[in-house]
Amino acid sequence: MTINCKGKLIDFSSPKVMGVLNITPDSFYDGGYYTNEKEILYQTEKMLTEGATFIDVGAYSSKPGALHISEEEELKRIIPAIKTILKEFPQAIISVDTFRSSIAIETVALGAAVINDISGGTLDDKMFETVARLQVPYILMHIKGTPQNMQQKPTYENITTELISFFANQIFKLNQLQLKDVVIDVGFGFGKTIEHNYQLLKDLALFKNLEVPILAGVSRKSMLYKPLGLSPKEALNATTSANTIALLNGANILRVHDVKEAVEAINIVNLLN
Repeated sequence: MTINCKGKLIDFSSPKVMGVLNITPDSFYDGGYYTNEKEILYQTEKMLTEGATFIDVGAYSSKPGALHISEEEELKRIIPAIKTILKEFPQAIISVDTFRSSIAIETVALGAAVINDISGGTLDDKMFETVARLQVPYILMHIKGTPQNMQQKPTYENITTELISFFANQIFKLNQLQLKDVVIDVGFGFGKTIEHNYQLLKDLALFKNLEVPILAGVSRKSMLYKPLGLSPKEALNATTSANTIALLNGANILRVHDVKEAVEAINIVNLLN
């Protein structure tokens, strides 16, 4: 199983790590940390050195109840960051965390290689045709609602079967548009209760039937720290535990704030094979 990032084949025979770089003032864990060139380059170099295959750059906070920002504001934050990273690290594979097709167009033109859409095409009806035209790998995440309302009593009859059906339908649409490099993300914490999140983590292997790579993004999320009575800053050990479960259940990419620990989890799980 592979995806093509600007002519470079990424092979998932061993899972890969995606390092999170939020250039937002209000993200739930690292908001406000990386707001200037020096901080952005320091963190990017750290993650690449520790073994990240992808750097996922986000300029729109999607934490529950986050402030909605304009396309102009998102572009103003993200364009300088991508230029800075690629000038210093031209071989870096940048994923752009956006649900807006206009941002996808601008950032791919600058050299971004992957589009990571938290809405799975549901918040911008031009996104599918855009990524198909750009021919970049597309991460298709499930969300129920929007970041502003997603945690207001999310309900499902059977979350796993509903999500598998959603992904099958969206993957079919993308394949019809001749986009083959699709990765799925069940969207832990995006319109899900803690119980829903653990059901999905338990059932993650069932999503392998869709025959596309699976990304797991549980890093420091409330599904981990709330049951333990901790804060996001104290949730690294819980993150590693959940990442290990995700790997055992078939995750191909771990999207994390802490790259070194995720790489170590992958190396340990690989020893089982």
